[in-house]
Amino acid sequence: QAQLVESGGGLVQAGGSLRLSCAASGRTFSRNTMGWFRQAPGKEREFVGAITWSGDYTYYADSVKGRFTISRDNTKNTVYLQMNSLKPEDTAVYHCAARLVGTTQFEYWGQGTLVTVSE
Repeated sequence: QAQLVESGGGLVQAGGSLRLSCAASGRTFSRNTMGWFRQAPGKEREFVGAITWSGDYTYYADSVKGRFTISRDNTKNTVYLQMNSLKPEDTAVYHCAARLVGTTQFEYWGQGTLVTVSE
């Protein structure tokens, strides 16, 4: 059973940093583009960013560009989201997801980790 498990969330003050991890088990995702999404209370889920299987290319939402960095370690089957200069509006549950090879569909999802940014 393929599984993605996020960790690293918590409470941080505005301007602070957190690093989220997404560990895969049950199968390897080393050939999959991996993405991060977030959902704030009462809002739709939104795309945060993604990284290609090789790590050569990353993509970010305008709202996090320049502050967040996605990386991956395929030897550990883990993807990371480094979040700097956090703002209260970054408060959300953050999910990682794996995109099916050859498609634009994210098929596998983690349960999420909560990030709360205080004023």
